[in-house]
Amino acid sequence: MKLKTKNLRKSFLIYGFGKSGISSFKYLNVNNKCYIFDDDKKKINNNLKKYLVSKSQVINNNFDNIVISPGIDLNKCELSNYLKKNRKKIITDLDIFYKSNPEILTITITGTNGKSTTSKLLYNILKNHHLDVRLTGNIGNPILDENKISKKTVFVVEASSYQLAYSQYFKSKFSIITNISPDHLERHNTFKNYILSKLKCVTKQDRDDIAIIPNDNLIKKTIKFKNIKSKIVFLNKNKHQNLKRKLKKNNFTNSTNLQNINFLFELTKFMNLDINIVLKTINKFKPLKFRQELIYESKSIKIINDSKSTTLSSTTPFLKTNKKKIYWILGGLFKKGDKFNLEKKYYKNLEAFIYGQDQKIFSNLLKNKIKINLTENLKKTLKLISKLKSNEKKKFIVLFSPAAASFDQFKNFEHRGQQFNNYAKKYLLN
Repeated sequence: MKLKTKNLRKSFLIYGFGKSGISSFKYLNVNNKCYIFDDDKKKINNNLKKYLVSKSQVINNNFDNIVISPGIDLNKCELSNYLKKNRKKIITDLDIFYKSNPEILTITITGTNGKSTTSKLLYNILKNHHLDVRLTGNIGNPILDENKISKKTVFVVEASSYQLAYSQYFKSKFSIITNISPDHLERHNTFKNYILSKLKCVTKQDRDDIAIIPNDNLIKKTIKFKNIKSKIVFLNKNKHQNLKRKLKKNNFTNSTNLQNINFLFELTKFMNLDINIVLKTINKFKPLKFRQELIYESKSIKIINDSKSTTLSSTTPFLKTNKKKIYWILGGLFKKGDKFNLEKKYYKNLEAFIYGQDQKIFSNLLKNKIKINLTENLKKTLKLISKLKSNEKKKFIVLFSPAAASFDQFKNFEHRGQQFNNYAKKYLLN
């Protein structure tokens, strides 16, 4: 069956015409009145100009719903005042999906670090159980682009804090919060608001639903769990040690990924999955592109591309698991509230190469801790390392893990990651 549109025959303003906005428009415009607004009018092609409305037309029109893209910041967009006055009308593509098809089994995965890897792993596990499974949200297709759906279809949804913060109705049978550390505070303003946005995938659940979250005192203090309807499983880090011993030694050495696998082991019990298939799938899994991706290794050098890293908290677990000398390349736009929580015993193997707009912030965080090199950009960083590598007598690691947003010098983390690969090939592999 196709996604239904029951209870949704109303007028919609689609604000933000990126992937989710385009997907929402295509889905809703079949049976509803839809209008488009984007701060960048160039995004709208000529075929859709008839649906485009001006700011004055928006203000003078009484839309039933406002479908907002995750990238829209209520405080920094063209329709800021209008959106704040009409906050109750704001919904997301996740809301549309749920209101249209509440009977479909959905598993939501969110968290600060590793949620894409965890989501893809779960998708592979369910696929290997011969289930009709879809991977959507921040990874895979926009959720409303999926078709040929049956009542047996399972949706794995990777949800960001932005999507959840704007959602009003979306809920899922299973909700997993892998971990939480300060991130996106430039949007959420406080760490508490960020945590609350993540917890919306739990607070919206019903009595028959299940949430698996870290046994974290900070999370427990943020909301009163006695008011939550669903079954809550607080997961300890040391659980499922017997299963972890069955994982390949060279796979998932990062402590964050190992902890995230815990959540999949726990989910296995509730979904009655075959643990042998789960273990086999995990052991065959290859890291996603630009997520601690090994791009080259020889007897003298190992090069890892972790361009997806946008916070220090996402990088430090790797720094703890390696005893070799590490040339750590980082920099870009510093995330508000981020901290460098790495024990002193790991400093001796590190040498940092810092570039980008917030170079001074990162330099101040790392000074008097590890050796620092300041460079203008990524290209000059790789040039510098190519000159220094001959000084290393033992095998060393070049780790590109920026711990920052990419938008000062790149389009996104994918663009940043590809540029690193290009420069690494040119300057380190010759």
